[in-house]
Amino acid sequence: MKRSNLPRAVLFSATVAAALWSAPTLLMAQTVAKPVAQQHPAPPSSATVEQHITQLHTQLGITPAEQVQWDAFAQVMRDNADQMSAAFSERGSGVTNMSALDNMQSYARLAQVHAANMQKLASAFEPLYESFSDQQKKRADQVFQASARTSARGS
Repeated sequence: MKRSNLPRAVLFSATVAAALWSAPTLLMAQTVAKPVAQQHPAPPSSATVEQHITQLHTQLGITPAEQVQWDAFAQVMRDNADQMSAAFSERGSGVTNMSALDNMQSYARLAQVHAANMQKLASAFEPLYESFSDQQKKRADQVFQASARTSARGS
């Protein structure tokens, strides 16, 4: 099996995110006071995605020589956000009438879309990361590690 050269933070984030998305829906039953549709975080808006893309571009110090790889990576972020938005919308439109089994299956579909999107994102990031100088790689590692720490704290 080929060892990935992606930063550990990207791989960690993908693993944690996939695990969180596939958490048993039974945990949701413990919080009956909230409707099921409100227990899932909403996908980011287009404006939020664009803001994140701009911020990450600056943080990573993307050079003109890296712009082609960056543009491909950024487009995957946009496409993923659109796909998650569509998946949430589809789930939200029928969640109130779903049986418990349908609800679990719907949640599993969300997890599958998320996992596939993370794989696309990791694949798009690899050539970009490989094009980085050693200093940029170190900076990218720091940026993604900080993001993973923030996500782990729930902030």
